[in-house]
Amino acid sequence: MKSKTAVAALGALAQESRLAVFRLLVKRGPPGYSPTELADKLGLAAPTLSFHLKGLQQVGLLDVRREGRFLYYTANFTQMNALVGYLTEHCCSLAEAECDPASCEPLGSAPRRKRA
Repeated sequence: MKSKTAVAALGALAQESRLAVFRLLVKRGPPGYSPTELADKLGLAAPTLSFHLKGLQQVGLLDVRREGRFLYYTANFTQMNALVGYLTEHCCSLAEAECDPASCEPLGSAPRRKRA
């Protein structure tokens, strides 16, 4: 990931509503949500939500798919992981002492559910 791409993605997430949208879509996973479902869950007006979805989509943090006449937004996990990787790729590289590998892992990661 290039620095400009990281700055754009972080800039898009540096707004409370956009961050809430993105985090909800990350929690939802691949099925995603329709704009109506997102608006209901987050209490956002449709025009406001549309503005935030466009901003997140422009920086590559969201994907959208059409099913019939419905749109579904999902987090772009590849781009999200690339951003986290960019932020941590040189973790402890300038440390004078050896660094605990756990220091460079995201904190508070919830365990992933496995489906049967």
